[in-house]
Amino acid sequence: MKKLVLIGRSEAGKTTLTQALRGEKIHYHKTQYVNNFDVIVDTPGEYAQTKGLGHALALYTYESDVVGLLVSATEPYCLFPPCITCMANREVIGIVTKIHNPDANVKLATSWLELAGCKKIFYVDSRQQEGIPEILEYLREDGDVMPWEKDASDLVN
Repeated sequence: MKKLVLIGRSEAGKTTLTQALRGEKIHYHKTQYVNNFDVIVDTPGEYAQTKGLGHALALYTYESDVVGLLVSATEPYCLFPPCITCMANREVIGIVTKIHNPDANVKLATSWLELAGCKKIFYVDSRQQEGIPEILEYLREDGDVMPWEKDASDLVN
């Protein structure tokens, strides 16, 4: 699989999305430092929100194949400036989280990611696993066996 780095504000849903993508049970966990897993890099929101730590995010984009900019559909503002995606020398995707929250404004979150320069945007509810298979399929490389395919191949063998 392509390696994905997740970047976004605190409480945007990066760690919850990481747990969902890894097939783990969803539980609250405040990310205090960069978690560099096999194919996912989960970064603390403070890195994107603090000028002095923001430079560290660039280093993790170099280790990744895809940069995922996360915006929660419940956020009151977006911290990504217009046309920011051209700053990365990697593919950049947008991910709108918390799409089923009663306070969600998916259209506004989408417009922020489009303004940032994201051409491909995914819509996710990590707790309901909505949008997770689409992201995994997007990250898939030749020869990757997806979890849902593994179960089917076990039945054949």
